[in-house]
Amino acid sequence: MKTEKKEYEHKEVTFEAFIAFDETIEKAPAILIFHAWKGRDEFVLEKAKWVSSLGYVGIALDMYGKGVLGSSPEENGKLMQPLLDDRNLLLSRMEAGLKVATDHPRVDKEKMGAMGFCFGGLCALDLARSGASIQGAISLHGLLSPPNYPTNPKGKILVLHGHDDPMVPPDQVMAFEEEMTKVKADWQVHVYGQTMHAFTNPIANDPKAGTVYSEIAEKRALQSVENFFSEIYQA
Repeated sequence: MKTEKKEYEHKEVTFEAFIAFDETIEKAPAILIFHAWKGRDEFVLEKAKWVSSLGYVGIALDMYGKGVLGSSPEENGKLMQPLLDDRNLLLSRMEAGLKVATDHPRVDKEKMGAMGFCFGGLCALDLARSGASIQGAISLHGLLSPPNYPTNPKGKILVLHGHDDPMVPPDQVMAFEEEMTKVKADWQVHVYGQTMHAFTNPIANDPKAGTVYSEIAEKRALQSVENFFSEIYQA
């Protein structure tokens, strides 16, 4: 496995992508990985490496700016909220990251997917909703509220969700399902019982905030991620 970092610009802000790939594979599908509300931390870098071990080019993108990381829930919220308020700005940043992927010499430009965690789950879904040329998008304990532009996914959609997630109650899940059904998307929602928000993150341990790690839900979710991309790119 080889890892590298690539700086890129968007609206006079410098961002940094972390890229992991198998040097023995000449070209492979790219999986864009979007971070949670803290920023592009070690958690998503490890996921990029894991994706690389499955035979893809794992690209952990950056939505806040190079080196920008929140250090508390309050800081995390202040970093994330402007992008939740301006989903067109968020999409534009993601499109800048998508170009990094398409320009990489190890990436098969015709094969792109996306996945994300929490805030990053919303990012992956928004990229798909925009009609971007990606074949699949996965949200892991992500936010599901729609953006202010039309939903027009070209690829398959997978949502991995904890039933007890206080940030995304069942009515929001139902609204998402109705949204996807209306546009005739190929969608799936896997709901894990007795599972809260942030269930794939081993350091999540705040029941009052509704963020709790679940080893079994994480295992099931990552297996579903592997199956989903295998269905698209290795069938």
